[in-house]
Formats: sequence, C-alpha cells, structure tokens
Amino acid sequence: MADPGSSRWQPLLLLLFAGLMHGASAVFVVKDSNQTACIMANFSAAFLTNYVTSSGSKNVTFDLPSDAGVLNSSSCGKENVSNPSLVIAFGKGHKLTLSFARNATRYSVHKMSFVYNLSDTEVFPNASSKEVKTAESITDIMADINKKYRCVSSNQIHMKNVTVTFSDAIIQAYLSNNNFSKEETRCKQDEPSPTAPPTTPHPSPPPTHPAPPHPSPSPVPESPHVDKYNVSGTNGTCLLATMGLQLNITYKRKDNTTVTGVFNINPNKTHVNGSCTPQLVTLELHSENIRFLIFHFGMNASSSRFFLQGIQLDMSLPEAKDPTFKATNNSLRELQATVGNSYKCNSEEHIWVTEAFSVNIFQVWVQAFQVEGNKFGSVEECQLDENNMLIPIAVGGALAGLVLIVLIAYLIGRKRSHAGYQTI
Repeated sequence: MADPGSSRWQPLLLLLFAGLMHGASAVFVVKDSNQTACIMANFSAAFLTNYVTSSGSKNVTFDLPSDAGVLNSSSCGKENVSNPSLVIAFGKGHKLTLSFARNATRYSVHKMSFVYNLSDTEVFPNASSKEVKTAESITDIMADINKKYRCVSSNQIHMKNVTVTFSDAIIQAYLSNNNFSKEETRCKQDEPSPTAPPTTPHPSPPPTHPAPPHPSPSPVPESPHVDKYNVSGTNGTCLLATMGLQLNITYKRKDNTTVTGVFNINPNKTHVNGSCTPQLVTLELHSENIRFLIFHFGMNASSSRFFLQGIQLDMSLPEAKDPTFKATNNSLRELQATVGNSYKCNSEEHIWVTEAFSVNIFQVWVQAFQVEGNKFGSVEECQLDENNMLIPIAVGGALAGLVLIVLIAYLIGRKRSHAGYQTI
C-alpha cells in the first residue's frame, strides 16, 4: 500500500493507478448452503481515495491485496427476498461489496459500495477523522445470463471521494454449472476504437475553431419535490408513499450524439392512479410527457416481506432520434420491509432499471399491502441511514463519557478538600 508523500511522487502514483500497475489478481467465490458456487470473480482492483488531513486534502492510492477474503455476509440471495452479493474484506476494516440484480436476459452489478476505515494509519496517515466512511455507485458491469463478464481493459467506477479501477476482470453471478461459463460478454472498454479511413492529401482549409467532441451536458435539475402518493382498493388503502422522483435516461439525439437527460417528476402536474390485489400493488403516474410510469410492489408470502418488484416507463422525448422511450424491469428487489411495517430512507436511493434508465428516489417512506388506519406502520430504516447514524451515536457516546469523567473527578477532588479540615 502506498501513500503519495510528496507532490513529486503524486503524478507517478496516479499514472500507476490509471493502469500501469495493478494489485495481484485474486479469485473470490460465494457458495450457498449446499456448497454450490453462485458468484465467482477474478480481478485486480486499485483504489484512489481522497481524505482530509491537518494539512489539507490528500489523495492516497492502494491495491486490493492478495490476502483479501470473502466475508460470510456475502450471499447467494433468496428468490423474491434478496439479491446475491459479494463482500470482500481487507486491511483494517475495509470492505468492497458487489450487489447483483437480473432480469430475463441480463444480470449486472447494479450497485457497488466501498467501506473504508480512516483510522487505518497505514493507508490514511494523519487523517483528521477516524470514522468509517461509505461510498457507493451504480456500475456498467453487466453480462448476458449464463455468460461471464470479461474486461481486460481498465474500468473505473467513480464514487464520492473514491475511484475503483478494475482490470483483467472476470465476473459471473447466477452460475448454472458451479464454474465460469465458456461463453462471455465483453465490456465496452475492450471494444476496438473505430479507425478513420485513409484520406488523400489535399490543401488545408482555412483555420477554424474546432468543435467540441461532445455536446455540453444538460444542466442537472434541483432535487425533485417530495409528495404523497396513495393507492386504495375495495378493502381500503394498499399503498402509502412519500417520495421525490427523478428519472435518468440515456438516449441519442437527432444528431446521433448520446446524452443523459435528468427529469424531475412534478407532483403538481402528475395524475396518480393504481390498483390493489392480494399479490400485487401498482402505483401509476401520468403527465404531459410521461404516458405512464408504473411501480409494481410484490410480496413474498413465506417471508412476509413486501418490495419494489418492477418499474415500467413509457415517455416522450421530442429531441431524441427515437421520440418514444420505453423501459421495463420486473426483477427488482428494492425498498424491502416486513408486511405491516414501512420502509424509510432519508438518503437518496438510486435504482438501476435498465442499461439506459435509472430512478433516483429522495426521502422515500413507503408501505404496501397491509396499511392500518391509513397510517404508516413501524419504520424499518435503510442501510444507508443506519450507517449515517453511527457517527452521531459515537460522538454522543464520547461526549457522555467525557462528562461522566469530569463529574467523577470533581466529586473526588471535593471529597479530598473536605478531608483536610478537622472539627474543633
């Protein structure tokens, strides 16, 4: 593990991080209770992390070490309950987690998270904080069902204050034969760059200002307005939800440039509908450009848990080459809670629906199926909020301990001062 101790070495380390040097490749396997492999991964990984020291912000680079191991918290997942996940631990409390999801034809690492411990002085010397931080992001790691994902080139996943670079990666989830498949899906980074056809020399045209290689990104709108959504049936309310919704759509413009548009759902211009059945609760949203945005909530009877099962979108994009955008995924396992309870998350949640469509959900509070008295039931907090609560709890505990120490010292000192006097 290396620390760029001076500005002279920092450019070299950043170059090494970018692809000239990578940690040793390691094989990671997750097995179910029958010792059948459900996830296999073989890759090298390097980390670039920015953290704060007493002398200012600092970058540190380090590799995934050869002694990194798979934690027992890794899982093959359970049908309609949880998704498979690979959790890799190394060093003094660092964890890299790959969470998988699938639809009828493809699977993906729909979310990657990295937990790093700033109290590890070998990696983070002179860190101003000793807290444990978490960064996460969606990824473009995906492959066809029953095929392995393979990427020889470097693939960077950017998170807040962290960049993870994978290389020589072979990853496969939902294994069918207890080993990597012979067939593979190659990453886009391995695709050959298009070569320009040979040209005949001709007189140079008069100098002009070069056009930018890509169009300027569209301005990102502010966070969406949080509003209430209710769905009722013959037996009363079957869905209560409070949330802000933001759509991320990647599409081609009429000039063949690819852009990602960000669209907020305006509750004041949205018509709400839905339906209730014993097995499925549906929330339907309609607006001027959105023919329908549908959220399907399912329930697992054996575990008595509800979850966001599917999202469908049919939307008009007037500036797109294909003005009608459609996307569907009915294999989600998000926003899960026990039936009768509610799911709540103050942190922003990012749900990857398809390769070109994802949804940001802000300040979500939702309950499906059993809703008593038209009120939310007991709250089940999301993991992101639980991680964020650890910091104030630790600070509060430290302050309480400090007050207790001062009080005890005061009482001892007072007792000793009285002991020095005798009654006449």
